[in-house]
Order: sequence, then structure tokens, then C-alpha cells
Amino acid sequence: MPLNISAFPKCYLEQIAAGQMSVFEWIETAKQLDADGLEMYEGFFTSFESGYLDLVGEAIHSASFKMPMLCCSPDFTAPDASKRKREIDREAHMIRIARRLGGPRTVCRVLSGQRYPEVEWEQGREWVLQALHELIPVAKENDIVLGMENHYKDGFWKYPEFAQKQDRFLSIINAIFETDHFGVQYDPSNAVVAGDDPVELLRQVAGRVVSMHASDRYLTEGTLDDLRQSDGTLGYSPNLHHGVTGKGLNDYDSIFRILAEHQYRGWVSIEDGMNGMEEMAESIAFLRRMSDRYFPA
Repeated sequence: MPLNISAFPKCYLEQIAAGQMSVFEWIETAKQLDADGLEMYEGFFTSFESGYLDLVGEAIHSASFKMPMLCCSPDFTAPDASKRKREIDREAHMIRIARRLGGPRTVCRVLSGQRYPEVEWEQGREWVLQALHELIPVAKENDIVLGMENHYKDGFWKYPEFAQKQDRFLSIINAIFETDHFGVQYDPSNAVVAGDDPVELLRQVAGRVVSMHASDRYLTEGTLDDLRQSDGTLGYSPNLHHGVTGKGLNDYDSIFRILAEHQYRGWVSIEDGMNGMEEMAESIAFLRRMSDRYFPA
């Protein structure tokens, strides 16, 4: 059975978050896309009041979309304990909003937090695990799935992801034994940026993937080794650009083959459009073809 495809407007992320484009305008614009759903970002909302959220939900439904994931960026590694508590409380609220807008089994994204220079690995890992253990009961209560993403850096953060590298990401994931309401939000391009092998990471987590971002990167010049920093990561190098999914560095045949072998049934969200809506449409068409090939009706 073919996979459902959703769209995330990375091209409009800053405009929507800054109020220069409303979430309602994005929903209207997205009608031109061959997508089944629209992924939302917590920064898209100008209010968390019930009436406003209901208007957003009605706009998504009226446009014949579903909302498969609410993309959130909690910061569980902040040195200030009171800030960590606020981040946990906020993520719990986002879980409830995800249920309101998306219904049961909607994915609510979680991250580890920022890589603050003064926070040692073992301490930060302990804080992240404490936060996740507090949030999993909230996810269960609302029948929502927490999806921890192998991330690089939220656009509004100062520091990169605490658990950016594969070994750190797996150290946290493998310490959480809940599998019904917690899993992996897999992003192959973020693995590239981390200096890791996206396919190898997927092999490690394939049985726990609950959602997936599908974007692609290509090099304008040089090699990945030329971009590698002292910690092995690449970061958002000016030589590493977004492009049409399927035309870049990611091996999507291997990715979809592994997902099919593990009977993946979650959503694939196209994270694209940096060079215009035409590229986003082309990326979605590519994902449709891959879905038909590896997940036939």
C-alpha cells in the first residue's frame, strides 16, 4: 500500500514564524501540491487558544489535508533548571495540540536540546532522558507518538543539536524502551550534515521509525571531506545546498528498500521548496514514484 506524503514549507519557515505569511496562506498555497497532509511547526501559530487552533484545524481539513506531525523543538539541555522545566511543560502542551489538530497517533517531534558548551555529555543525556520519561505518559494519555529527530539545529537556536552525531543519538534512543508512543523521526539529510551515513543510521533505527523527512542536499563544489569539521560534522556549509529530492546525495532506493523491509507505514514529509514550489512539486512526484515502487498497492 503506497505511503502518505505530506509537505513542510522549509522555504517559508522564517516568513511564517515572523508573521510575514500566515499559516492560513501557507495552507492555501499548498493546495497546488499533490500532498496528502501538511506538517505543522509550533512557530507557525500566532496563538495557542482553542478558538484559533480550531480555525487552523478547519483550514487544514477544508483543504483536504491531514496533519500527520507537529514539528517542535524542545530544549532539554538548557543549563537553567527552570528553563528545562518550562521546555518540558511546553512540549506537553504541544502534545495536546498535536492531538487536537491531528487526532490519534499523530507524531509530535522532540529534540534533545542545544549543545551548550558548558554542558557535559553525561549530564545533558541524563536531562534529556528525564524529560522524555516525563513526556511519554502525556503522549500515552493523548495517544500521540513522540518522534525524536536526528537533527542539526533549529533555525532559532544558538547552538547545534546536542545529540547530532549518530552515536549520541542512538545512546538516547536505545535507552528508551517505550515503542508504542515513542520512536524516531528520521531525516537522512540531517545525517549527511552530521557527517554520518544516512543509510547506516536507518539500519540502526528502522524498526523504530515513526515518521520521515525527505529532503536532499547536493555539493556545489568539493567533496564532503572538504567540509568536515573537527568534530566530524559538516554543518550548513555554503557548498551544501537543498535541491530536488532524489537528485542529491541521499540513496533513496536503499532508504525505501530498508523501510519496506521493516513494513514501514508512517508518513513521509517532503522538506523542500528552498528554490520554489516547482521543486517541491517535483520532489513530491519523486516520492510518489518511490512509494509505488517499494510500497505497491
